[in-house]
Amino acid sequence: MRGNSIRMAATLLALLVSGAIAAQKMFVLAKDSVPLFCGVTVMADLVGPVQLQLSDYGQWEAAVRVNLHDQWFPTLELGYGKASHTDDELTGLSYRTKAPFFRLGCDFNILRRKHSPYLLYIGGRYAFTAYDYSIDCRPLTDPVWKWPTSFGAADVPGRMHWLELVFGLDARVAGPLRMGWSARFRRRLYHNDIPTGNAWYVPGFGIFGSTRLAATFNIGLEF
Repeated sequence: MRGNSIRMAATLLALLVSGAIAAQKMFVLAKDSVPLFCGVTVMADLVGPVQLQLSDYGQWEAAVRVNLHDQWFPTLELGYGKASHTDDELTGLSYRTKAPFFRLGCDFNILRRKHSPYLLYIGGRYAFTAYDYSIDCRPLTDPVWKWPTSFGAADVPGRMHWLELVFGLDARVAGPLRMGWSARFRRRLYHNDIPTGNAWYVPGFGIFGSTRLAATFNIGLEF
């Protein structure tokens, strides 16, 4: 029993040491002639506007990304999301909302050859939005009195904090033009509980829930 405990402790210690060494290598910039500051890229997402045309919700979104030594990429994302979902099949409710949102985080280039036209990256984001939404219900017939009744709420305030895990691919197409995509896993951190019920859609997050999967397709200019 004691031998097993010692072996387990030794294994955990070895894992911790190897993890610390790997993390140290990751956070150390490669020693070469490439400067620390390598430029700024301004990008726009094309998935959100397509969503607005094909569904009841979507967003416009732009981002600014700083290139540090072709390894680290601090990123600020700003957007404006909106939804107009009418006569829900399950509840008969209609939802409307629109509000800005932001995400702030950093990506890390995982390619072995850092200084190339391509990026393969992982990263994370902290995101927040504060929004108002309205709910309307189609007239229903009261089962007792047989007269029409309805329900509604206007400009109900809401807010949400969430985190995102990001994986993406980016490439220089021609000159300063870059194109790429990213996959996102979103995890809700906090939202305010509302007596009238949760919003159907949260700007920047998507359909309300504890987690969401999303994707972006970005086109940008590198300066």
